[in-house]
Amino acid sequence: MAGANESPRNKLIALMYLVFITMLALNVSKEVLDGFGQMFKKISSANERVFSGNEIYYDKIQTNAAEKEGKWIGHDRTAKEIRKESDAFYNKIQEIKDLITEKQRESDPELIEYSQMDKGEALDLVFFNANGLSEEGQAFVEMINQYKMRVIQVFASQFPQYTELVEERFFTGDFEGNVENRDGQKQSWLSSNFEGFPLISSLAKLTMMQNDIRLTESDVLNALLGKELEGSSKVNTDNYITLLKTEKGAYYQGETFDGSVILGRKGGAQNPNQVDISLDGRKLSDSEYEKIPGGIRLKVNAGRPGDHKIEGDLVFLNNGVESKIPVDQSFAVISKPNAAVISADKMNVVYRGVENPMTISIPGIPDNKVNARAPGLKKKSGSKYIITPGKGKQVVITASGTLPDGQSISTKTTYRIKDLPKPLGTFRGAESEAVIPKGSLARALIGASFGSDFDFNLPLDVKSFKVQVPGKASIRCTGKNLSGDAIAAIKGLASGSVFTITDIRVVAPINPNLKFKKVAPIFVTIKN
Repeated sequence: MAGANESPRNKLIALMYLVFITMLALNVSKEVLDGFGQMFKKISSANERVFSGNEIYYDKIQTNAAEKEGKWIGHDRTAKEIRKESDAFYNKIQEIKDLITEKQRESDPELIEYSQMDKGEALDLVFFNANGLSEEGQAFVEMINQYKMRVIQVFASQFPQYTELVEERFFTGDFEGNVENRDGQKQSWLSSNFEGFPLISSLAKLTMMQNDIRLTESDVLNALLGKELEGSSKVNTDNYITLLKTEKGAYYQGETFDGSVILGRKGGAQNPNQVDISLDGRKLSDSEYEKIPGGIRLKVNAGRPGDHKIEGDLVFLNNGVESKIPVDQSFAVISKPNAAVISADKMNVVYRGVENPMTISIPGIPDNKVNARAPGLKKKSGSKYIITPGKGKQVVITASGTLPDGQSISTKTTYRIKDLPKPLGTFRGAESEAVIPKGSLARALIGASFGSDFDFNLPLDVKSFKVQVPGKASIRCTGKNLSGDAIAAIKGLASGSVFTITDIRVVAPINPNLKFKKVAPIFVTIKN
């Protein structure tokens, strides 16, 4: 219903826009820009729905004028004048929106990348120049003021309670078109709202202005049809309160809130005589609700996360006649957070050739309904996955799913693929440097590992290596042990001498085709 003040729905839209502008003033991520781009789409969709509703009212007024004449002829003339002015203003805004999004729509008219709309030069070139407002910018402000004055002249003159509402919706600053910025300085209204803003911000504000136009039309039509709350119906507002009715118990960020504000009687209503209510199929006991005028107040545990259904009847007796009021409502319960989500944005790295553990989930969607895709990605259980990347410098993991309201979500995350670190040669388990008595040479084992700082379990087998004894040619050994020739050459060294294990060649049993960097050598000191 129309009224002199903004409806709860309009206040909600205004609040959503305020939050939107505030967040865009910060250094937000592209994901946030894209999220609010989706909100812009929802507002655009809401505009279409309001337009459809207005068309029905226009037709009804025209039909009344033809069939009933009288006051309806004047109402039809008012409606047509408002329609002409509103369509001209709405279409001009649409022309500006099409102009500033032209580059985004060149490649694919149906696809606009909101996450790329962080620069506002496209609109700045239309509204501003080196001297301040451009001719186009001045014309735009004048168009707003002309529309506002025309609506007040044609409509608010008949229904003065709407004057303040129209003035507020299409406010463009003081008499000189200025507003006071946060520093207390005068600034033009157009600059304050559009200059230097991200493109998605300006696009949303223009769309909100279109929404104000359609809502103004709706107010006019409702008033002409006699649907204003006071003045014609003479309802005693002291006996009523407003109730919010929603189609579901919870909404996701960026959705259009489609709740209905309806009247509820607070004076004279009687308590239910009988309550027959069930929660998720379980009938409620007397201790789980309290009878109040016109209904009941529940006193039940919210229950597990998910949707919960309230069904049944409220029974009222009037002069011995029983009336059953059906109840069919639902509410949603979400899990209470018990941990913070922390990630190092520069550390999105997976290693080639090993099983990298991952956790993939989407809040609000069960793990068994999340679809995760990437080359080398396998699901283990629940939200736990492993990925074994192959060739290339990066891998993109796509996680998608469908929320309970039917909205699809798809998120892509890019990980850098790094080669395994350089293996370290080991001699009797010691890395890089070792000491061994001559008598233990035959039992010495040569190995290789990635060091204690490498968190993945990737065993390596040594296939061959070279022994470099000072003053002698290098000796190639196969397997993990020193050959007889190598032992003989080493025994000829004096205590304190050093020989080197080099060219260590290794393979990974779990993946024999895996290539490694050159293994670091080992320097071994002999002692008697």
